[in-house]
Amino acid sequence: MSIEIKAPTFPESVADGTVATWHKQPGEACARDEHIVDIETDKVVLEVVAPADGVLKDILKAEGDIVLSDEVLAIFESGAAAAPAEKSAPVEKTAAPVAAAPAASAATASESVEIKAPVFPESVADGTVATWYKQPGEACSRDEHIVDIETDKVVLEVVAPADGVMGDILKPEGETVLSNEVLASFLVGASAGGSTPVAEAAPVAATESDEDGVAGPAARKALAEAGLTVAQVKGTGKGGRITKEDVDAAVKAKPAAAPVAAKSAPAALPALGDDGRIEKRVPMTRLRATIAKRLVEAQQTAALLTTYNEVNMGPIMELRKKYKEEFIKAHNGTKLGFMSFFVKAATEALKRFPAVNASIDGNDMVYHGYQDIGVAVSTSRGLMVPVLRNTEAMGLADIESNIMDFALRGRDGKLGMEDMQGGTFTITNGGTFGSLLSTPIINPPQTAILGMHKIQERPMAVNGQVVIQPMMYLALSYDHRMIDGKEAVQFLVTIKDLLEDPARLLLEI
Repeated sequence: MSIEIKAPTFPESVADGTVATWHKQPGEACARDEHIVDIETDKVVLEVVAPADGVLKDILKAEGDIVLSDEVLAIFESGAAAAPAEKSAPVEKTAAPVAAAPAASAATASESVEIKAPVFPESVADGTVATWYKQPGEACSRDEHIVDIETDKVVLEVVAPADGVMGDILKPEGETVLSNEVLASFLVGASAGGSTPVAEAAPVAATESDEDGVAGPAARKALAEAGLTVAQVKGTGKGGRITKEDVDAAVKAKPAAAPVAAKSAPAALPALGDDGRIEKRVPMTRLRATIAKRLVEAQQTAALLTTYNEVNMGPIMELRKKYKEEFIKAHNGTKLGFMSFFVKAATEALKRFPAVNASIDGNDMVYHGYQDIGVAVSTSRGLMVPVLRNTEAMGLADIESNIMDFALRGRDGKLGMEDMQGGTFTITNGGTFGSLLSTPIINPPQTAILGMHKIQERPMAVNGQVVIQPMMYLALSYDHRMIDGKEAVQFLVTIKDLLEDPARLLLEI
């Protein structure tokens, strides 16, 4: 019996959708409730499933077509069986040298399963296949890392669901994928022996991708900067993978090797221009492209202003010096830094000026009854802003340990999406790189951001005398649509007062 496969009924706020991905092709067998097509709207991606056991007959709406609510997408034949001829089509389509190996493995496999992209949160529309660590026919262990999916916020690792062998790769490196989209097939329980012929060919594929197969994003960048190849670096990571620390160790151990590798680097560069000078064109990463888009959007949509002040860091520096060793002993090695004082001071100031802790949602102003402060962290992949949750309930040691954890995980590419979602206020510290004064840009939908800068000794007038003081410029950028100038100035002055008299933080005055 023929059945019409229709688009879902969209809510009133959604006018139409786009056919994103067909997971089944005409003639392929489908099980009841099996995922067959994705419909992407401006808010979510909707899954359409098979209404019964049968075969997908005709596709009426191709990928990329716009569809309306309840519009017919395809014709489905209930109770039919797939024709043998249709099964051979994918073999011709993937007529690769490795086709024989999956077939040999399939004979011993218990079942074939789909490797899917992770489920992205609502704020992440799609991702990009960054690196495949396994090729078709290669044996995999359960939970072994097989592919990286790069989103505009983090790199997500996809692991093997069980012991078995990689099947066909459906999404090659560089291709955009949606949430829960099928990336590859996997033969669960296939014997390693069945994949031996392909395993012998795997090193050839690995040499083509070179660093991609045995090094993560941070390590690949370090390799390129050092002018090294994977053959010159011994990996100490899981499964022999090369880490950034391995590259640093190789550079220190073999300083003479870098110039040799550097000689071959120009071969990868484009040809010389008309003026005889070399130019290198590198695609912008998804993370950097998203950062650029959000920064431009913030400047175009918000009424940005910045107010400045300066703070005498002497009292904080004296306090750190006096209790430095005791703090480390009392808190299991956690060091007392400057950032924890700024977070606590900002938290107290946010309580007093709720508009600075608020956000804008369309024409609504959303006031938050909590303080979640994002701390900007610079990584090899770009700027990331993990969030400290409920800072009003955190002590200095809790803040410092969390910031250190963010920094280490950011360096290793291990920050998760949940670490960077939300946030009601942001602090960025350009002073770690020597910046004396700058104008930070807010992180939408937040309405303000605090910029810290380099501590510089300067002559200051104190009680009629010139005294050398360790001073820091502070910058508060804010959205004038939400925050009045008076509130912004008073907020920054409050932070200044709390830092110049740290006892105020304890007394909350």
